[in-house]
Amino acid sequence: MTHEHLDWPFFEPRHRALARELEGWAASAVRDVHGADVDADCRALVRSLGAAGWLAHAVGGQAYGGAADTIDTRALCVLRETLARHNGLADFAFAMQGLGSGAISLAGSEAQKQAWLPRVARGEAIAAFALSEPDAGSDVASLQCAARQDGDGYVLDGEKTWISNGGIADLYVVFARTGEAPGAAGQAAPSRDTRGISAFIVEAGTPGFEIAERIEVIAPHPLARLRFENCRIPAANRIGAAGEGFKVAMRTLDVFRTSVAAAALGFARRALEEGIARATSRRMFQGTLADFQLTQAKLAQMATTIDSAALLTYRAAWQRDMGRNVTREAAMAKMAATEGAQQVIDAAVQMWGGLGVKSGITVERLYREIRSLRIYEGATEVQLLIIARELLKEARA
Repeated sequence: MTHEHLDWPFFEPRHRALARELEGWAASAVRDVHGADVDADCRALVRSLGAAGWLAHAVGGQAYGGAADTIDTRALCVLRETLARHNGLADFAFAMQGLGSGAISLAGSEAQKQAWLPRVARGEAIAAFALSEPDAGSDVASLQCAARQDGDGYVLDGEKTWISNGGIADLYVVFARTGEAPGAAGQAAPSRDTRGISAFIVEAGTPGFEIAERIEVIAPHPLARLRFENCRIPAANRIGAAGEGFKVAMRTLDVFRTSVAAAALGFARRALEEGIARATSRRMFQGTLADFQLTQAKLAQMATTIDSAALLTYRAAWQRDMGRNVTREAAMAKMAATEGAQQVIDAAVQMWGGLGVKSGITVERLYREIRSLRIYEGATEVQLLIIARELLKEARA
């Protein structure tokens, strides 16, 4: 893999060194495919990533095993881009450790950080981020899972779904409605309100918490629907202040949304490599597929799409590391990178012809991997709304 884009002014020498080191490690330590037991493979990848020190970049705080006191967004993106190019499950394993523990890094108490972050960074504990519900995906205001205060703790009731690492995680950061927002006395906040939501740590095996369903998807990853029924947890498991869970969730997603774009870049770069390899080796009409102008034009479009998305992605990552608000820029990056990667991968499949849809072929795997990125952590349609909202806010200011 070439790293010419790392010469762009968004990066520092440490980012280039990080990319080279990870590339060498991934080439020998990460298989191009995974086996039939996805849970076992994911656990093994988490342990391997932790032992090699890569997960330290997914958590914040050197005192808790992190690579730095705050998460370096550019490093996060370089890591995800590189891992995704090698193996989608490796990228998933890395990213979910960061997303799952992100709320603790950002808003956790000292005790919570000491208890969980070092284990997450070492790959000894698997983390999960439990926000989505059957009727509350991008529309967080519709969240219904409830946590009522009872004595010195909270009791959770409700469901979560589409939860990555569901079924294999050791800790789940769960967002539930606690009702601190204004409303009728003694009643929970209206369901359309994003206030009155709190974040909690729920450990696997807690009574009243169960994996209700394992969810199978086209790109195999550990995924599940969770159920909470009279699930009692200590008040010390609440992350941050009561009623501040929505802010915690959005701050967490703000860190990791740009890295979704970086993962899409990794998939797209691999697809371009596969497309070039096939086009230059596939014999056709006394020449190769690459000799045709139609193929050359498509390769040019693929490369331009990737560089355009990369510029948006690393602009957003750099801006966030400079302490700037990146709501609009992160949305642009995620939309452009995921939609663009879908186009690049589709073109690579076309170049592979019939082999492109054969199970086990790299471009076929990439085709399945990319589809979910256009949906999770905010679907493309939601990113469009965010971009427009930010533009109008600026115009009306």
